[in-house]
Amino acid sequence: MQSDEAQVRVVIVEDHPLFLEGLRSALESADGIRVVGEARTLAELPGAVAAGGPQVVVMDLSLPDGSGVDATRRLAEEHPELAVLVLTMADDDTALLAALHAGARGYLVKGAGREEVLHAVRTVAAGGAVFGPGVAARLTALVTGGPRHEAERAFPALTAREAEVLDLVARGYDNRRISRELFLAEKTVRNHVTRVFEKLGVASRAEAVARARDAGLGSAGDGRDGGAGGGGTDGGPGRGG
Repeated sequence: MQSDEAQVRVVIVEDHPLFLEGLRSALESADGIRVVGEARTLAELPGAVAAGGPQVVVMDLSLPDGSGVDATRRLAEEHPELAVLVLTMADDDTALLAALHAGARGYLVKGAGREEVLHAVRTVAAGGAVFGPGVAARLTALVTGGPRHEAERAFPALTAREAEVLDLVARGYDNRRISRELFLAEKTVRNHVTRVFEKLGVASRAEAVARARDAGLGSAGDGRDGGAGGGGTDGGPGRGG
């Protein structure tokens, strides 16, 4: 048996009991890996890290009391030596970029096989970065292009975050959906939308959508989450976007 010093110490952040049990079992059955703590909420995470002294935190992004992206950012600031490996159901570009910007060293989608997860834990513990199948290709595309870059080129007055918001508006997402996609408070999204309207010189969500789509944005949208009309809680710029 390996000494404690030779083992990769892991804290799991996961609120679904069955998935947590399966992940713990998979990690503990592997040579050289030891689960030293668990957190089912963000509130439990600091205590688990302090008690276990992990090298790796396996992080879900959707938790009952907040976002795993925010938790990743805090860990990166407070424990820069600690590697965060995201393991989530969120298989979209926005979640991927948010996690990486927050400081995650790896990103896997739930459904990854046992050996893939074990390899990822060992890789990030050793200082490397790892991404699941398909994620690396998407990441390359995001870095070299993608909707946010198209928005920034078409509307240079927008900040990077405003460009992201505009692309999601063009997809037909309402503010609530955008807040989930970008892991932002809904009030923050409304403020971004208002500034986007001002910079584009438009008075309504429909006008913003039209301008954005003319620039090639919003092609991935399905229009079911608010649409161009901006009904519900979204309103116009006079009500915070």
